[in-house]
Amino acid sequence: MLNIVTLLLIIVGGLDWLLVGLADLDLVARLFGGQNSALATIIYVLVGLSALWQLVPFSRSLSVGETRAETNLR
Repeated sequence: MLNIVTLLLIIVGGLDWLLVGLADLDLVARLFGGQNSALATIIYVLVGLSALWQLVPFSRSLSVGETRAETNLR
């Protein structure tokens, strides 16, 4: 379950950066009261921590193969 939540947060972060790049629109900041608001900061931190978490299955997939890496996350 944690793997799915972290992937979802990374997708949210990636889409936010897409909007920043294409339209100069930070949707997270707009929805949660600006870049310096506490809630936006929490979301930015959670997205970053999610990316760090996803390094574990990524590195496992490089060493043992993707299928085995996903089955041994627990």
